[in-house]
Amino acid sequence: MSTENKAGLGALLTPEESVVVLIDHQPFQVANLHSHEPTMIINNVVGLAKAAKAFDVPTILTTVLEERGGLLIQGVQDVFPEQKPINRTFINTWQDERVVDAVKATGRKKLILAGLWTEICLAMPAIQSAGEGFEVFAVTDASGGVSKEAHDMAVQRMIQAGVTPITWMAVMAEWQRDWAREKTISGTVEVQAQHGGASGVAFAWEQQLLATPTGNEA
Repeated sequence: MSTENKAGLGALLTPEESVVVLIDHQPFQVANLHSHEPTMIINNVVGLAKAAKAFDVPTILTTVLEERGGLLIQGVQDVFPEQKPINRTFINTWQDERVVDAVKATGRKKLILAGLWTEICLAMPAIQSAGEGFEVFAVTDASGGVSKEAHDMAVQRMIQAGVTPITWMAVMAEWQRDWAREKTISGTVEVQAQHGGASGVAFAWEQQLLATPTGNEA
């Protein structure tokens, strides 16, 4: 990706330009996830999936050898209950024509990826698709590797290939962009309340305070 595509307002994400691919969030991969606390990655990828649904961003689910590695984690599948993940044999998602065709069918060029593990199932398609003209964003906190070093080295390698690292709440914030965009405020707030950690707790407290009489009412 050229430098001019990486700066300026146009470099930020919009719902209308985005397509999300969630890769291999399955039991086998989670079992050897050591770069992050696994429940955090699960929380974040479910939050990302819910955000994509709230903003009507096309989202493609894919697994690898699910008959041996396990089905997609339930939290993600529950967001898209009618969608059957594309089950692959290719380690590199971008070598499976079904996934590539599904992405291209959306007509969108800002490709948002998250996967397990970062150094393999995220890095491979991110690097390849970036070389094929997509603006690729790797959601680093909805992805993880077999070690912190594996995850960190993969992120560095992807950056060298032109991929932009980003976190899931930053994705949602760029999609929302303006609090005057009332159509998606309720969805954004709901996802943040459910998956935003301390931000969600603070919001719930704020709502409680707003609903609590001050004692000065007549």
